[in-house]
Amino acid sequence: MSETLPADRSSEPITVDSMANDLRALGIEAGHTLLVHGSLSSLGWVCGGAPAVIDALQRVVGEDGTIVMPAHSPGNMDPSDMGAPPVPDSWYDTIRRQMPPYRPAVTPTQGMGAIAECFRSSPGVRRSDHPQLSFATWGADTQFIIEDHSLDYSLGEESPLARIYDLGGDVLFLGTSHATNTSFHLAEYRADLELATETHAGAVLVDGEREWIQWEDIDYTDEDFPTCGDAFESEHPDAFETGTVGVGDATLLPQPLLVDFAVGWFEVNRDR
Repeated sequence: MSETLPADRSSEPITVDSMANDLRALGIEAGHTLLVHGSLSSLGWVCGGAPAVIDALQRVVGEDGTIVMPAHSPGNMDPSDMGAPPVPDSWYDTIRRQMPPYRPAVTPTQGMGAIAECFRSSPGVRRSDHPQLSFATWGADTQFIIEDHSLDYSLGEESPLARIYDLGGDVLFLGTSHATNTSFHLAEYRADLELATETHAGAVLVDGEREWIQWEDIDYTDEDFPTCGDAFESEHPDAFETGTVGVGDATLLPQPLLVDFAVGWFEVNRDR
């Protein structure tokens, strides 16, 4: 089976060594706490694919550092919320009875990309217990970040996002952008906004038995994340670093400053 090289490929294969050098040039050091959003295809022809990207990240931050990636599994949802594609009403009861329960070591990520999907099952990685909005973590502060991930209001104060904030961690875009900047959701919870709440549902294991459960959350959105991110970069040009990893654009941003900025930006720019 042939493989087509990307048109913007580098003059040499992109390797663990070269990506580690790129990450260090971006300012990442041993002991760093990183929330990583990555697009493997954006990095060019990576020798070894997603495992090589993970190896490079782990090599640079070391055992004293921590790597976090979103490991969301939104397909474990109430059938009435399914819209891509929607399912017939006559299927609802069957789905609620038969949806396999969320299991951190088994349930795949959805829409997170090849790097996050590989990471969530890598040796030493642990995953939080939320059935739809989990995070996968490796490194020194894993337990602090993933423990007690709240079922209700799942990207708020009792979430891995808030724990990364507490640690003064950074957000790393590898070929991605603010459009998927999950940390902005934490700002939604903290901003003085009149947000509706919604009921969500999914299948989980409780004491080893499958149960269909419900929880409450805000009606969050990511539609204005790119505009908010552009505003942050415009107002804080010295607060972040840009470069390349492989042939892909890479950006390193301080998560607490990013979240604090977004709180104020949302309060001014969103309809209240």
